[in-house]
Amino acid sequence: QVQLVESGGGLVQPGGSLRLSCAASGFRINRYAMSWYRQAPGKERELVARVTSAGGSTRYADSVKGRFTISRDNAKNTAYLQMNSPKPEDTAVYYCKASAEPVSTINYWGQGTQVTVSS
Repeated sequence: QVQLVESGGGLVQPGGSLRLSCAASGFRINRYAMSWYRQAPGKERELVARVTSAGGSTRYADSVKGRFTISRDNAKNTAYLQMNSPKPEDTAVYYCKASAEPVSTINYWGQGTQVTVSS
């Protein structure tokens, strides 16, 4: 059974830090680009960060550049999102996505984890 399970969400103060994890099961992520998306209430889901299958290339939304870092550990079949200096506007449900490379004909999504940035 293919699954992506996010964890690590919760309440964090502005300026703090939080690390999200995305553990895959039922398939190996080494041939998949891994991405983090988020969706705030009343807004569309947006791409936060993406890393290629080998980890050689990353892409970030302008709003999180310099604060968030995406990484992956193919041996552990897990991707991560390190969130430093979060802001209240980062509050959202964060989703993990795996996309087959080179052509994204197969995509898997996690169930999401809530991140709330508030003092």
